[in-house]
Amino acid sequence: MTAASLAPAFAGIMKSRYSVRAFRPERVPQALMDQVFTLANCTPSNCNTQPWMVHVASGEPLELLRREIPPAMMRGEITMDFPYAGKYHGVYKERQGEAANDLFKVMDITREDKVKRNEAFMRNFIFFDAPHVAFLFIPQEYGLREATDIGMYAQSLMLSLTAHGLGSCPQTSLGFHADLVRKTLGVDDSFKLLFGISFGYPDDTAAANQCRTARAALSDNTFFHG
Repeated sequence: MTAASLAPAFAGIMKSRYSVRAFRPERVPQALMDQVFTLANCTPSNCNTQPWMVHVASGEPLELLRREIPPAMMRGEITMDFPYAGKYHGVYKERQGEAANDLFKVMDITREDKVKRNEAFMRNFIFFDAPHVAFLFIPQEYGLREATDIGMYAQSLMLSLTAHGLGSCPQTSLGFHADLVRKTLGVDDSFKLLFGISFGYPDDTAAANQCRTARAALSDNTFFHG
């Protein structure tokens, strides 16, 4: 297969991926998950260390987390392995605000409706009803360099899911309850939780899934020298 024939396929996959915030209940067949995650393992990494450790929760382990995380969040019981202030400035804050406004607009939630906004936020912690969640861990002795490798892995995984007709949503919020996730999934304390990716079949009837966020112009963030 030539590069010319690959380009349209890649462009289609890239442009088709979006953050899914409502999923259908049916599970993804294990054989299909094996294909998706095997392709994601082709991700490059520094010195081929492949530092990602992925735990996919489905069925009863996931339902247990779906029951326990929301009340823990409401009680303010947050245990994060990595700090996240969630505060941005300048153009980054503007983009954050625009993304939230775009989402709430398609969901018909006004700025003044704090109750519905909070309900929408709390759906993060029931994984948007997804039948599967991939939790991404890093060995505790590693740092920023290896975390960037795991970021590349996450993108590969989401594109692989898209290519196979599935949807996903990367969620930093799923790193808010690291101790609970480790306990439920039997993950050793020597692995630290970065974030999670909810995935499954998108619910195309959900208003939230009609949202598409804008991207900056190439000239805003990419500079060619020489």
